[in-house]
Amino acid sequence: MSNTPLTGSKLFAASAVLALANFFVVLDITICNVSVPNIAGGLGVSPNQGTWVITSYAVAEAITVPLSGWLSRRFGTVHVFVTSLLLFGLFSGLCGFATSLPMLVAFRVLQGLAGGPLMPMSQTLLLSIYPKEKLAAATGIWAMTTLVAPTAGPILGGHICDGIGWPWVFFINMPITAICAFAGWQILRERETKLHRDPIDYIGFVLMVIWIGALQMMLDKGRELDWFNSTTIVMLAITAAIGFVSFVIWELTDDHPIVDLRIFRYRAFSAGGVTMSIGYGGFLSGIVILPLWLQSGMGYSATSAGEVIALNGVFALIMAPIIGRVLGTGKYDARAFMCIGMLWFGFVTYMRGTFETDMTMWQIARWNLLQGIGFPLFFIPSTIICLAPIPSHETASAAGLLSFVRTLGGAFGTSVATTYWDNMATVKKGALVDTINNAQATIDQLGKAGYSHDQAVSQLDYIVNIQSIMLSTNRVFQLSALVFFAGGLLIWFAPASKGKLSSAAH
Repeated sequence: MSNTPLTGSKLFAASAVLALANFFVVLDITICNVSVPNIAGGLGVSPNQGTWVITSYAVAEAITVPLSGWLSRRFGTVHVFVTSLLLFGLFSGLCGFATSLPMLVAFRVLQGLAGGPLMPMSQTLLLSIYPKEKLAAATGIWAMTTLVAPTAGPILGGHICDGIGWPWVFFINMPITAICAFAGWQILRERETKLHRDPIDYIGFVLMVIWIGALQMMLDKGRELDWFNSTTIVMLAITAAIGFVSFVIWELTDDHPIVDLRIFRYRAFSAGGVTMSIGYGGFLSGIVILPLWLQSGMGYSATSAGEVIALNGVFALIMAPIIGRVLGTGKYDARAFMCIGMLWFGFVTYMRGTFETDMTMWQIARWNLLQGIGFPLFFIPSTIICLAPIPSHETASAAGLLSFVRTLGGAFGTSVATTYWDNMATVKKGALVDTINNAQATIDQLGKAGYSHDQAVSQLDYIVNIQSIMLSTNRVFQLSALVFFAGGLLIWFAPASKGKLSSAAH
């Protein structure tokens, strides 16, 4: 393997390939968010069932992220990167051809499994092609794609759904991944890493799949099956609990664990990782809930909902290089920056909890614009807090585990938020119906305005539905704000961190 940094056009081309690969993997976490109603309608399922398209991908991706270290040692970083890209493109295409929700979810699982290694592999390769004095620039490039992709997904998904149909949300990945795989192999194949035949922890992998899968199914199917009144949900909960405990015990005692949980002995990693998981879960759940409300409660098109969400990226793009440069000096405590980011998320989310049905698009969108200020304040210092104190021989395991924690937090946050949102809408509708003192008088007034009896009843039901969805959305955002505020305090359990990231930490 050549360790010489790239220069000139090769450096530019390799940077573009690696950044694009990471961008499209992260993009696929959110590009389906505004597309869920379109996908659900096209496949004949409810929007709530349609959220499986999001969570199945996120959980599958979370499973293979911690495998990336073992895969790169056994097959080589470049081989894993290129193969994952090709498989990601293949399964993306199959998602577009799906004719039922089970088929689509199955292909999304395979797509997530293929995409998982791309995030850590693209980061590792990107840092390996830059000279040491430019590692900050390489980190900035990778961070920018991670910041922009979640906010670009909704608007791109909205335009695609409204313009040419939801299957193209997946088809768009095919040419990009093919080009990146070809170019990446041509440029990087001489930089292949040394192979090591480490054994895979099959038992740990199976246990991980069992407890993650059982917990996710419990969260997604809870409302449909009436939660713990259902034997199925009870069994899933027991399976998840036993699987998790078994997984932890096995991984802490195995000689070659698939996930090195001993990394959590570092207080900085534990506090930072938990805070990052909470923050990313809250951030991603907001990106899911907001377009669902805009489309089902406000009558927005997928494109309009995506445009609202996309404003997240404006200040994120502006702030990311500034925050990276400031923290890169090693003069400031990263905990303060992360705390400010979490508190800012909490403030913006709290203001979202005051939304009303008569608000204009700008009145809603301005808070998304302002939220972008907090993302680099949260994301960049969290990486420093978690990885800077880790010894060099453990940094690879720590980086993979951090990606795992972040991705899993996003998947679970999305699942919990959408389940609670749907449940609360039903509760609020019942409460609103009970508060209508004289529904007949309202129907009579609508009749005088020219509505037939059936039209008047339908209009009254529509008003109650819209208001119940609005109240449910507000409640979700209010609770999310409390989670962000708690996360902002939690980070202070980590020790002071003014360290700089080295290439080993990536």
